[in-house]
Amino acid sequence: MIMPASIDAKSYYQASAHPFPPQPSLKGDLTADVCVIGAGFTGLSAALELAEAGYKVVVLEAREVGYGASGRNGGQICTGFSPGQQRIEAQLGKEDAVKCFAIAEEAKKLITDRIDKYKIDCDLQWGYLHAIPKPSQFDDLREWKDEWDALGYTDTQVLSKSQLEERLGTRIYHGALREGGAGHFHPLNYCLGLARAAIAAGVRIFENSAVLDVDQGPMVTARTAQGSVRAKFLIIGCNAYIGRLMPELYGRIMPVTSYIIATEPLGENRARSLIRNNDAVANTNFIVDYFRVTQDTRLLFGGRASYSTLEPPNLGAYMRPRMLSVFPDLKDVKIDHAWGGYIAITSNRIPDCGRLGTNIYYAHGYSGQGVALAGMYGKLMAECVKGQSERFDLLTRVRHLPFPGGPIRTPLLVAAMLFYRIRDALK
Repeated sequence: MIMPASIDAKSYYQASAHPFPPQPSLKGDLTADVCVIGAGFTGLSAALELAEAGYKVVVLEAREVGYGASGRNGGQICTGFSPGQQRIEAQLGKEDAVKCFAIAEEAKKLITDRIDKYKIDCDLQWGYLHAIPKPSQFDDLREWKDEWDALGYTDTQVLSKSQLEERLGTRIYHGALREGGAGHFHPLNYCLGLARAAIAAGVRIFENSAVLDVDQGPMVTARTAQGSVRAKFLIIGCNAYIGRLMPELYGRIMPVTSYIIATEPLGENRARSLIRNNDAVANTNFIVDYFRVTQDTRLLFGGRASYSTLEPPNLGAYMRPRMLSVFPDLKDVKIDHAWGGYIAITSNRIPDCGRLGTNIYYAHGYSGQGVALAGMYGKLMAECVKGQSERFDLLTRVRHLPFPGGPIRTPLLVAAMLFYRIRDALK
């Protein structure tokens, strides 16, 4: 990654992460009840649940704990599923769609419960603003609120332009839906907290231990360059970083690059002039801009998703104009950190989960909602291993089409996303 000398090549999260001891790489052959691939929210959530239930669990991570989206994302804890309830209801029916929403609500509670239980220091803050770039979108906000009210999620408020401008130091938005039950935190510190809790519960985590191939069967074997794990069950929590490890899953998700910059510390007064109540903020475009203020008063600003997987050579300069379009008064502010990483989307923007055979479980493709949902899907896969699969089976009923195009699927998606960029720009 090419960076100007004034911008730290580390993410803000890496630079402000709590100390975490490096874990060994796997050398030799092990047996376990459950092998988990991926030490992010999904894998660590599953491993923690299972270890506390008495299972012998080994986690294999290709790089370091939290290396993927779990340690790089915007830190925004969202409600529900990316496409909303209607698309889920169209497939599963109203009653089961309501159950899915309840699962998504539990995902947020799972975060707070674990932060409390394991004393995870990760700067949790509640409050979220969905800001509309066009006045014509007010009806969408009201419909959104009505949908959530009907589901029993009522901690929401539609804000007019003037009400929003009392909360945000920008005039480019025309209103917002505020929810009190969503928010933001330091995702890497939360992920490291999960890892500490899992290790304390008996989980063995091996870093720099990429799985090269998997033998399926009544016992599953996951092989790395220097060892292997033989287990009764395998849980795959790789998300956008799965590559072609499991050919059956290739094409069911698409890696998408998202970028974030972090300013220098702004000081309490200036930071609060941008976002008065310290809410997380996102606009409602198809290609989203999102931002929030950190505990040490930096503005984190993310978005400009790339579907080509090619990162700009000067990421700070690439992202800065987007930030200034929202907050032009920050033109004198330095960018201290700039980074990117992959998230995974599905064709319908609903997470994809299921089984391979009878003893391999996977979940991925959280489509921008993974901060909350990934941990919950990990918990549900752990429930399956324990013989309680009803909730996971409900989510597996969602039908997913693979991305078309095979080896040319990325260029096709880039072309499709150009349409959405143009649509977002039209007034």
